[in-house]
Amino acid sequence: MNPKQFLQIGGVILILLAVIGFVKPDFAGDLLNFDSAENWAHLVLGVVAVALAPLAIGDLKKWVVVLVGVIALAFGVLGFMVRGNPSPNFYGVTNLENPVDNVLHLVVGVWALFAAFNKKG
Repeated sequence: MNPKQFLQIGGVILILLAVIGFVKPDFAGDLLNFDSAENWAHLVLGVVAVALAPLAIGDLKKWVVVLVGVIALAFGVLGFMVRGNPSPNFYGVTNLENPVDNVLHLVVGVWALFAAFNKKG
């Protein structure tokens, strides 16, 4: 896995999650549920990722993927920290209550950092 592949695959996944989230916010019941702010974030990040993937911009893709990894890890940790606070519990914008969502943010963060720093990718 390299940064280009992460942007391609991750971008498509984010776009799909956003579309599903807009159409059917409770598509996974209580397991995963996305509010409007999270859907917009997923859509914008997904479109940016897919647009950046084919560009010949050298190390910039790597550092974008590092930034995504750090942000995803931060959201994962913050989600566990604000859990139990009234919704929306992240600066009044979105809800980071769901532990499955928080774990997924942590997994994406690790995946992104692996893709960014993988020498075999």
